[in-house]
Amino acid sequence: MVRVGPNLHGNDRARLDEQPGVRLPARLRLNVAALLLIPVSLLLGQCSRAPEVSSLAANARPISTEAAPAATFDERFPAPQFRDRFPSPTESFAQHQMSDFAPKPVAQAEPAPYRVASLGPQVPYHRPSAHEDLTTLVSMKYSAFPYSGSNPGSESDFFNVASGGRRGHCSLSGRVYWENETYNDSRVLVHIPDTFELHKPGVIVVFFHGNGATLERDVRDRQLVPQQISESGANAVLLAPQMAVDAADSSAGKFWQPGNFRRFIMESADHLARLYGDPGAAKEFAKLPIVIVGYSGGFLPTAYSLDVGGLSDQVRGVILLDAVYGQLDKFAAWIETHRSGFFVSSYTHYTAPHDHELMHMLRDKGIAVSQDMDTPLRPGSVVFVQTGEGITHRSYVTQAWTKNPIEQVLMKMAATPAMKVASGLPASANR
Repeated sequence: MVRVGPNLHGNDRARLDEQPGVRLPARLRLNVAALLLIPVSLLLGQCSRAPEVSSLAANARPISTEAAPAATFDERFPAPQFRDRFPSPTESFAQHQMSDFAPKPVAQAEPAPYRVASLGPQVPYHRPSAHEDLTTLVSMKYSAFPYSGSNPGSESDFFNVASGGRRGHCSLSGRVYWENETYNDSRVLVHIPDTFELHKPGVIVVFFHGNGATLERDVRDRQLVPQQISESGANAVLLAPQMAVDAADSSAGKFWQPGNFRRFIMESADHLARLYGDPGAAKEFAKLPIVIVGYSGGFLPTAYSLDVGGLSDQVRGVILLDAVYGQLDKFAAWIETHRSGFFVSSYTHYTAPHDHELMHMLRDKGIAVSQDMDTPLRPGSVVFVQTGEGITHRSYVTQAWTKNPIEQVLMKMAATPAMKVASGLPASANR
């Protein structure tokens, strides 16, 4: 018979009495019960208080006594991949607004009751190194279109046709182009090569495309203008406003207006600074010298930008690619009054009569004219180069007197110290 403690109920005593051979001393039974209750009490205790530091440390990974290597900038902020910047044929660049580049509001923490001194002096901002060019489309208020002014050539309203609530413009060919389809794209193709450095002498290249063009299909992909800027090695950035969309029309839009070219550059400087990664650098971008490239119908916004744009003294060079279709007086006046700038016109038989006339006008003013692009390009250079048979007007931006003429002129600029345009390439890569 097993002795039963006084706290056991009758049923418990009966079950123990019915189990033959059980001989558990009372002290042993109490010890077993105590051991069973300890984990439960610990679990309940942990529910009402924070865990001990020692218990957390026991589950942490061991920390090396050596300093852990810091993540690189590229590991923390991966550069955009090619597919992110150049859409497929079925895609398009996203349109950006100024607000897209504005700093996002951040909740302010309560000020501390004390100030912490800096351990080192303030240093100037340096753009983190990048590994790819940046090319994007940005909507700008002072791009060519939308435009609701007059046509300087006729002094009449630019939109001179109306039908079904739509406004249209009747071009010189007699074809009507509608505002919502042709004159409503305010985007600008912006390109910043990965080698561009704002603290070095640089230049802004403004490219005015010709008829029947879009920024993506033609300026970027067919004419390779951003690629030519990058491969020139010159410390240059690109701005290419959308003119009339895919239309046989050379209308200059807002660039007809006095001072608009200056407003366009000031607005572009804000976007360039933000895209470059230093929003405070807008004033530096706005001061950069400018080279205007006009292809074909781009002669009209080029001529008016030089004549009434408000920044003619900041323009250091003009490149016309089969583009002297008119406005000879404006080109001649800029060349005559800006002898520190250069002027290059390459042409086919289509524009040869106007180029020859412009050369005659300049010679009458005592301005030397060269017809050889093999010589160095210097401040005051005026060069006319006729291309032979087999060179087509359509491919002129990539094949004129040489392959990729924009690239070649920028290379000549970078190779001439007097042009004050640095090379963006390392010394070992300079061409």
